[in-house]
Amino acid sequence: MTDRPTPGPDLRGPLDGLRYERRDGVAILTLDRPERGNALTPAMHGLFRAAWAEIRDDPEIRVAVVTASGERHFCTGFDVGEAGGDDADEVFRNAPFADAVAWSPHQNRVWKPVICAVNGLCVGGGLHFVVDADVVLASENAAFMDTHVNVGMVGAIENVGLARRLPLGAALRMTLMGRHYRMPARRAYELGLVDELVARPVELLPLAEEMARAMASHSPQAMALSKQAVWGSLERGYGEALEHAWALLRLHWSHPDFREGPRAFAEKREPRWNPDPDARVNGARVDEARGDDGEEEAG
Repeated sequence: MTDRPTPGPDLRGPLDGLRYERRDGVAILTLDRPERGNALTPAMHGLFRAAWAEIRDDPEIRVAVVTASGERHFCTGFDVGEAGGDDADEVFRNAPFADAVAWSPHQNRVWKPVICAVNGLCVGGGLHFVVDADVVLASENAAFMDTHVNVGMVGAIENVGLARRLPLGAALRMTLMGRHYRMPARRAYELGLVDELVARPVELLPLAEEMARAMASHSPQAMALSKQAVWGSLERGYGEALEHAWALLRLHWSHPDFREGPRAFAEKREPRWNPDPDARVNGARVDEARGDDGEEEAG
C-alpha cells in the first residue's frame, strides 16, 4: 500500500491565526491573533507554507501583501508558550534550511512582488516578513525589536536579513541588546529598513493595496525576473551579478510579454500579459524574439 501525500490546509476555510484573502490579483495575508500580539504558532508555519505555495504557483495572483490585525502589534515573534507543544516539531526541525524554514516569501521562492505593511511592534520572528519583503511600509507607531537572546535562542535567520537591509552596527545592536532596544519606525525609515512611513495604521493597507494594484498591471514574468536579478545581486560580486542579470534579461527575449509590451504601447492600449513563465513566441529562439534587425525591442 503506497502512502498518499498529506493534504495541505484548506486556505478557503477559517485559518487559525491567519487570514488569507484574494482581491483582484492581490493576495493579502493578515496575521490575526491580536489578543496574543499576533504571535506565531507552530501550526501557522504550515499555513504560511501553503499560502506562499499558492501565491507562487497560481498565475492569477500577481502581488502579495503581508499585514496584521489591530494597531498595537504587527507580530511579537514566536509564541514561546507554544515551544513545547505537540506540533512544535513543525518549527524546530533539525533539517536543512530550505526544508525547515518556510515563513517568508523568499524562503518559499516566491518571485512575485511582496509588500509588508507594519502596524505596531514587530519582534523576532515577525522580522521574517520585513527583511524578505520587496517593499516595507510602516506606520509611525511601529517599532522593531529582536528578543531571541532574551529567551535563550539564537538570533540568526531574521538577523542575517537585518544585516542586508541595515548598517551592520544597527543590525547587531538590535540583535545583541534584545528587549532593551526598540528601533522606532522613524529611525528604521532613516536607515532603510522601512521604505515609506504613514502617520496612522489605518492608512497602511490602502497604500499597500494601491501599490500592489500598480505592480499587478505589469508583466508578471518581467517583474519576476527583475526581482531575481536584484535579490540575486546581494549574493554575488558586482561583475557576477551583472552576468546573472544579463542571463535573466536574455531569457525574457523569447517570452510573449517582450513583444506585447512595445506593441501595446505603440497601439495605445493596455497590454495583455501572458502569466505563463514558460510561454515562448511561437517556439521562437531567443534571437528571433529580438526583432528583425537584431536589436532589443524594449529596455
